[in-house]
Amino acid sequence: MPKMPSRGFLNMQERRRQKPPPAYAPDGSKVKVADGYWNQLKGKDPLLLCNQTLFTPAPDGRLIFRFLNEEVRVDSASASLLRRNSDRWEKAEDPLLELATVMYLNHVQDIYPIGRDIVGQKDLKEGHFFQGPHELKIAPLLERYGKDLRGFRETALKLGGEPVSMADAAFRLKPFPRIHLYYLLWEGDEEYPPRMSVLFDRSIENILPADAIWGLVNRVSTALLNGKV
Repeated sequence: MPKMPSRGFLNMQERRRQKPPPAYAPDGSKVKVADGYWNQLKGKDPLLLCNQTLFTPAPDGRLIFRFLNEEVRVDSASASLLRRNSDRWEKAEDPLLELATVMYLNHVQDIYPIGRDIVGQKDLKEGHFFQGPHELKIAPLLERYGKDLRGFRETALKLGGEPVSMADAAFRLKPFPRIHLYYLLWEGDEEYPPRMSVLFDRSIENILPADAIWGLVNRVSTALLNGKV
């Protein structure tokens, strides 16, 4: 009689299924944050960073922020992001979010306005970047929600999104406390195909390079597709 797998083995399999797939850059290479970026972050003043970003300082020196609806910690000492698993914090294998977070903390220099000047990708100085292999991850969202406004609304709300008065359904999502993304959806019908746009506060280009913006949008789009962080 074959031996039944242990509960621990089954739990490990379940965790593996729940882990997000590896993140890849448009050239097919796996996304990895260079050690130099983490080393640069170690030299930053954490209290100043918290003032500029609305991150929260933890007693152990880590920085705390909410990615959509989940609390994440930045641990410069171990060069990693941490997520809570039951009663402990564990290293998060989330390269796109890690890239955007480290680049953000290394580039932020001021408290930038939110909601004053909302623009599309073509209006950004590096808007030409988002073409070809660098297109933002929109097509899978249109396939999933193009004829399902209710599903889009429910998922966006579940992820902490705030409704805004744009398009047929639109939400402001908060990957960081002071960096917001605006997802606008126009529902398709028999005559017109569905459309979706992602808008930004123009100040994002003062904080993140184009490749980090690309990574951040794709990471948020993945959360919208999966219905969870």
